Amino acid sequence: MDDVDVLVVGAGPAGSTAAFRLAAHGHRVVVVEEHPRVGLPVQCAGLVSQRVLDLAGSDSFVRAPVRGASVFGPSLGSISFRAEFPRAFVIERSGLDIYLADRAARAGAEYRTATTFEHRLEADGVRERVRLRAPDGSIRELSARVVIGADGVSSAVARAYRLRRPVEILPAFEAEFPKSPGDADTVEVYLGRRLSPGLFGWWIPDGAGGARVGVACDADGTSAKAYFDRLVAHLSRRFGAPLGSATAYLASGIPIGTLPRTHGDRVLLVGDAAAQVKPLSGGGIFTGMRCAEIAAAVVHEGLERGDLSAVALAEYDRAWRAELGEELRRALYLRRIFVRLSDDELDAVIAALKGSESETTIVAFGDIDFPTHVVRELLGRSPSLLRLLPKALGAWVAPGTAYRVPDLEPGPLRK
Repeated sequence: MDDVDVLVVGAGPAGSTAAFRLAAHGHRVVVVEEHPRVGLPVQCAGLVSQRVLDLAGSDSFVRAPVRGASVFGPSLGSISFRAEFPRAFVIERSGLDIYLADRAARAGAEYRTATTFEHRLEADGVRERVRLRAPDGSIRELSARVVIGADGVSSAVARAYRLRRPVEILPAFEAEFPKSPGDADTVEVYLGRRLSPGLFGWWIPDGAGGARVGVACDADGTSAKAYFDRLVAHLSRRFGAPLGSATAYLASGIPIGTLPRTHGDRVLLVGDAAAQVKPLSGGGIFTGMRCAEIAAAVVHEGLERGDLSAVALAEYDRAWRAELGEELRRALYLRRIFVRLSDDELDAVIAALKGSESETTIVAFGDIDFPTHVVRELLGRSPSLLRLLPKALGAWVAPGTAYRVPDLEPGPLRK
């Protein structure tokens, strides 16, 4: 049986960030990844902020900068903005994963691909024993002082340690098209129940003349693929030419709603496994990587002190929620308002924004990692917009009030 300090399950950005930090401290770290190759299949649209590049310490995987965006309402009225400098970056997502895994491996982490976390065995109170399935199908056991679950929305680690699942999981479907018209440095977002109920559809230039097109939506009985087909048909009409044949497809799930607890005795969850995802956009690369850094710092201290109990690891929950929790809570509140709006109401919101100086506000305050900042500014500067939304938001944007939304009503828990 292998004995290691840290077992990381999942070699995405969050898992490899945690592995790098801990291996750099000299701990023996093993990362297991269920797929044969790190970075494949691609897991998201790959639009990130400068913060992600800073956390990675590289921009080698960047394909193109993004300076502008257009948001289309259900009736296809739109509002657009454009900044002088890049506000986001289109990345080669597999390239990011590979770069981060290579960085961790160079720091001393060991990677085992095509290896699956099967389940947790009986613990002895000091070390965790787990069962892994090796690439040849054989079952092997591993002993670790602590386990970090970075294995995505359907986390086997979360199930094994009985940590509650997200409130909601949105199905998503995306494809890559090698040739696509449109602005090379502008993304497009599509709202409305016909194309993407529950979140939005997107068109993102890929930096090479093509585009990534996708939708994320409520699981309402209609498949995400069906909504995707509607969006592709609309884009073909809008651009006056078919998008052609896709070269790759991605079907995934997006967790919405933070977990009550992301730690236990000798275990932590990070990234999508911990539902550390922005509810207004579904993005989770920045939040996952940042929380992984916090997790690594807490685990390092626990390894040094010889205390990896739930009491000691509770510092991880406290720390990441202190930094990001209020933003996620505000965004979840706004999302619950957003999904209740009818198509007519969404069109009215777009019209209200278009009739104000919102473009200037978006450019000045827009931040894809902290989107509620610009929402508050827009509400405060657009009385006509505020009248379209619940009165509770009025207190949120009133001068002199704390930057805090009302308490959330509980939603149904997905088992």
